[in-house]
Amino acid sequence: MNTQSAAPVQEENPLGTLPVGRLLINFSLPAIISCLINSIYNIVDQIFIGQGVGYLGNAATTVAFPLMTILLAFGTMIGAGSSAHAAIRLGEQNEHEARQALNNAFSFTIALGLVLMALGLIFLQPILTLFGATENIMPYAIDYTGIILLGTPFNLVSIVLSNLARTDGHPRMSMYGMLIGAALNTVLDPVYIFVFHWGVKGAAIATITSQIISAVVLTLYFIRPSKNNPRHMRLDRKLMKPDASLILRFLTLGISSGITQSVACIMQVVMNKSLVYYGDLASGISGDIALSAMGVVTKIAMIMGAFGVGVGIGAQPILGYNRGARKFDRIRRTYLMAVIFATVLIFVCWIFCQTMPETIIGIFGDDNASFSDFAVKCLRIYLFSIFCAGFQIVSTSYFQATGQPLKASILSMLRQLLLLIPLMLILPLFFGLNGILYSAPIADASSAIIVACFIVPEMRKLNRAVHEEHLYGKV
Repeated sequence: MNTQSAAPVQEENPLGTLPVGRLLINFSLPAIISCLINSIYNIVDQIFIGQGVGYLGNAATTVAFPLMTILLAFGTMIGAGSSAHAAIRLGEQNEHEARQALNNAFSFTIALGLVLMALGLIFLQPILTLFGATENIMPYAIDYTGIILLGTPFNLVSIVLSNLARTDGHPRMSMYGMLIGAALNTVLDPVYIFVFHWGVKGAAIATITSQIISAVVLTLYFIRPSKNNPRHMRLDRKLMKPDASLILRFLTLGISSGITQSVACIMQVVMNKSLVYYGDLASGISGDIALSAMGVVTKIAMIMGAFGVGVGIGAQPILGYNRGARKFDRIRRTYLMAVIFATVLIFVCWIFCQTMPETIIGIFGDDNASFSDFAVKCLRIYLFSIFCAGFQIVSTSYFQATGQPLKASILSMLRQLLLLIPLMLILPLFFGLNGILYSAPIADASSAIIVACFIVPEMRKLNRAVHEEHLYGKV
């Protein structure tokens, strides 16, 4: 009886039926745009603050960035984990537990967002000091970060529901929710900064307004019924009662995404402190300038990484669903296509960074020659091997989506915690400020080699499963 009632679900869900290449494009492109939009929230602020406030304003956003990364870590952990869990359950034709995952993720995210907002506001100044704020930067950082924290619950809700909308089979809705907020942020930033003269406060107000709108749009998607776009999952107050075991399951699946962002926060703190220290020692460059310049470069790196993350996120529902349905050939094809897609996109961006860095840096303001010169140098050296990132990101997403959280967690920590941070602490002892720049390309290339050691045995195992699938049917 259960099999008969569940059969139409499998026929309606495109994750198990449509061609893999078409699915990957349909899911990855909106995911890439969503990731780019998430980066744009920061990059737009950086551009307008650089033009309207100067490099100290940009440095303030750099100091605030680790805290924003912590918030993103929680959002991606809940969003990626609940999404992966729901995708596997949908593949098993268990819609009830998929709906439970959505509703528990929603209620848990709101509660966590309120707690993180309160803690951030209470300990704001010590946190900013820890993250590298100097005496000159601190007033700007307090103004900017204090307002950003007020939008924490809405920010987390938009990240989580964006992930779940993709798993529900509607990646464009995920994109639209984020796109509306980003468009509003882009409009409000120059108005608040240049017309109202609110400086960094204006940029922060524009950002949280946009996050609120994105959260509302995505929440309405899961509330309102639609005949044209049938929902596999919907928000239901009866299912929002916390289920500790369910929350623990999807947090376990999402922990690798959370680790990736948490380690990024640690890396940013180490880098900020090192930039201030070695920047003050370098001839012609102050710590404030070094911090501001690297802040711009890391935001550019975020945009490049968004292509790889977007492809990985887009592939996850396909991988998870077909893992639940035990369609191994579709899993293999999805992974290989995703690696190629992500690598090509990041490589194209890398070409622009290496050939026209002056033009790119000029977008963020050119009021200080020392800032511009050092930012160009950072862009070329720090991102020299970033084209390797697509392979690592998609491989981590593969292990996460197929229910292998330990491997996903190890790979999530690999580049930044195990390689980049130690290199960032050791190389400056010999090469000064340049050592910070050299650490990234060495870490990128080394991590790609190590990831290959994980993924090659996995592909061999998958190939055997595909062979058996072709010989004997679904195993």
